[in-house]
Amino acid sequence: MRTPANIAKHPIHPMLVPIPIGLWVFSLICDLFYVFGGQGENWAIVAYYTMVGGVLGALVAAVPGFIDMRSLPPGPRRTALVHMTINLTVVGLYLFNIWLRFDEARDMTLPVSLSATAVALLVVSGWLGGKMVYVHGIAVADAGRRRAAPTPYHGVERRSHARG
Repeated sequence: MRTPANIAKHPIHPMLVPIPIGLWVFSLICDLFYVFGGQGENWAIVAYYTMVGGVLGALVAAVPGFIDMRSLPPGPRRTALVHMTINLTVVGLYLFNIWLRFDEARDMTLPVSLSATAVALLVVSGWLGGKMVYVHGIAVADAGRRRAAPTPYHGVERRSHARG
């Protein structure tokens, strides 16, 4: 099933989601380095800015995701709504986390716990995104057309390159 938010038949949402995911995971890693013995404030500073970048990236990725969701039939749409709700919860957790970090004399227990919780929720959300693609076929080309498409070996017998 094709999705409306695409460029040259490639869905936009899956192109954008690695940006916030990567930034948020790296933010958690930086926090862990800071809490468990990183030298100086640099780890906390990088964690903060990657967190902010992740929020901005998530908001950009949400636009084509929302456009795609509106075109889905009821079954996949329900999965997409849960996926979107979890992602908005993650953004909310990170916005609260960013706000907590404005205080210079801070205990990092709550911010790091929020980051770990948010990354765990991202895993659940990613599983739901995978369900939409691999179970419901969202943003996947028509299976009949894919079978008819030529392969690099079309019309040529494949030979094993194994040495005996």
